[in-house]
Amino acid sequence: MKTIFVVDDSDTNLSMAEAALEDQYRIMTMPSAAKMFSMLDKVTPDLILLDIEMPEMDGFSALQSLKSDASWGVIPVMFLTGRTDTEVEAKGFEMGAVDFVTKPFTAPVLINRIKTHLNIDEIIRERTAQLNRMQNSIVSVLADMVENRDKGTGGHIERTSTYIRILIEGMREKGVYANEMHRWDIENVVSSARMHDLGKITITDLILDKPGKLTPEEYEIMKTHTTHGKEIIQDLGDVDNSLYLKHCEDICIAHHERWDGKGYPNGLKGEEIPISARLASLADVYDALVSVRVYKPAVPYAEAVKIIMGGKGTQFDPVICDALEAVQDQFQSIAEKYI
Repeated sequence: MKTIFVVDDSDTNLSMAEAALEDQYRIMTMPSAAKMFSMLDKVTPDLILLDIEMPEMDGFSALQSLKSDASWGVIPVMFLTGRTDTEVEAKGFEMGAVDFVTKPFTAPVLINRIKTHLNIDEIIRERTAQLNRMQNSIVSVLADMVENRDKGTGGHIERTSTYIRILIEGMREKGVYANEMHRWDIENVVSSARMHDLGKITITDLILDKPGKLTPEEYEIMKTHTTHGKEIIQDLGDVDNSLYLKHCEDICIAHHERWDGKGYPNGLKGEEIPISARLASLADVYDALVSVRVYKPAVPYAEAVKIIMGGKGTQFDPVICDALEAVQDQFQSIAEKYI
């Protein structure tokens, strides 16, 4: 059964809407926009009926806040209003409302309007899901191409993604970064982590497969894989309206940033760095340390953790370092199994 939020400061309007819709939908009534946002942290509705004229935060302000959030912005919003002037309707449609229902409303009108928009929304969501699946497949193919070109790092992409999954699961169990991560789709984040070195597809084999240490000039070229990766992701689709592509972009551009601001390409510092990129940074370094490279032997697992902890608060997010300590045995099991 589809869920509908009804947000109105009038108890009469809330009761009328609930009586009209409760046989066909799961109805959740709220007397204010503040209550709505509190509930959105727990439940994602299929549609929101939103009063315009409310104290503290009116419907327009609430809609603006909804649209500014990537998760909530896709929820269709219908305004409930006693006003009929065209300026109000024009403003609402411009801001992203899907329809207006004039108060006092009748049950048949309200039901028909809702059915129309839920059907349209369902079609749009399915088509969007199809596009997202296609985008994911394209990006995955590109990631595989990068791995096949970078002959010295076999299996690195899959191991790094697995490490990130372990970190996220461990952090969720302990409530770490709970507010920032509670709306994450873990599968999207883990999948997007496979793209962290996507930009290496633009780097010449002479540098990518060089058996020795890179020269300063070569290293500067190698560093451009971050910005090239971001550009490739942006060419694939609308990053602002795809959480998956947004995670891909964040990880591509920022997985070599450092907590102390001394990383590249933009010198981001601390929480300026997206959490997904902070996770990828630590997982990337761990895998590089415990793997054999043409220019170095593998580092023992305990030593790798010790090295990373030595970068706690400088290279790496201290909170994620603590998360690594708690799951280091799981990291080691993955490394032993696949390296």
